[in-house]
Amino acid sequence: MKTASLRFIFSIFFALGLSACVQMPTEKSGVADLRPQISFRVAGEGLTDARISVDGLDVGNVADYPADVASLRILPGNHRIVVSTPSGILLDEKVYLGDGVNRVFLVK
Repeated sequence: MKTASLRFIFSIFFALGLSACVQMPTEKSGVADLRPQISFRVAGEGLTDARISVDGLDVGNVADYPADVASLRILPGNHRIVVSTPSGILLDEKVYLGDGVNRVFLVK
């Protein structure tokens, strides 16, 4: 009786061990983000604190989106980009940005 129960237990561990070695097939898929991106290049000292607004919505400082380092993703279409400081507006531009476009604005 002991050998029969030991054989049964061994066969269960063996079956579990074999099934653990089998990996189910998986499929990996990804979606490319083709939204337009904007970033900023500063042409002078002290302009990195300038505020950016896209279509009237404040999105941060110029320092948050330096060219070739970080970018702001927006929806495709027409947009108004305004960069301002307390002393005045540095950039006010209406642009159309399509899918996959990377645009760098010069702030001076």
